[in-house]
Amino acid sequence: MQGQIIKIISDLHFVSYKDSVYPCKCRGIFRKNKIIPLVGDYVIFDKDKKIIEKVLTRKNEFNRPKVSNIDQAFIITSLVHPDFSLNLLDKLIVLMEINKVEPIICITKEDLMSKDKLESIYKQLDYYKKIGYKVVSNTNLNKIKKLIKNKTSVFTGQTGAGKSTLLNKLNPNWNLETGEVSLALGRGRHTTRVVEMFNLFGGKVMDTPGFSALEYKNVDKENIRDAFIEFKNYPCQFKDCMHINEKECEVKQAVIDNNILETRYNNYLNFIKKDVR
Repeated sequence: MQGQIIKIISDLHFVSYKDSVYPCKCRGIFRKNKIIPLVGDYVIFDKDKKIIEKVLTRKNEFNRPKVSNIDQAFIITSLVHPDFSLNLLDKLIVLMEINKVEPIICITKEDLMSKDKLESIYKQLDYYKKIGYKVVSNTNLNKIKKLIKNKTSVFTGQTGAGKSTLLNKLNPNWNLETGEVSLALGRGRHTTRVVEMFNLFGGKVMDTPGFSALEYKNVDKENIRDAFIEFKNYPCQFKDCMHINEKECEVKQAVIDNNILETRYNNYLNFIKKDVR
């Protein structure tokens, strides 16, 4: 029968089927064939023997956090402690675009930000809204609940940004472990140790370990370019234009004209610089 992995602890894979959860182990051939199941995987399993027999084809998959078959990602974005980072935000958005996952920017810790600084940040975020991304505050729980419905969502972002805190607000019965940010290091302590999927408001959500670094591996520079969705609004005369050194590039002109956010373009250059010759 077909179920879905909702949690993995050591070699136990907790498979959800209808209203029950079965702790299963994998067939021995999985290790031989280097098949590594992920939370979110749809699997064929034997509920009596409690054995996973096959992992079905994934819609998408991630290595950090280790999840699969995601529809949308709430990118939990702290304004302070850890500080607001457009570089990290763009890295996560690019990662989601490459994997065909809808990014949703979720702002946290607005109450710790001065009015002037908050207005400045929201002016930057207005650009993200303009190019088509949803931006929500973690205080707007009703809007978040509506976005969760009928979707499989992952909550991700920098350690200490407030992922587990937000999930606890959405469902206080979970009482997920949270941690404070280390002021000395400027980043949070890792409090979520395993990935787990929960049913919530007619959808499914995952709480995942936080992280403070992200690198692209085995990603073509063209895929990174295409993940900057606003570039497509400025078609260049050069079919394979990388928007770097080419003369009369429409994207570069859009940056000059302030139609493309300069920080986005600079982040784009930074992301692909190792591949550009």
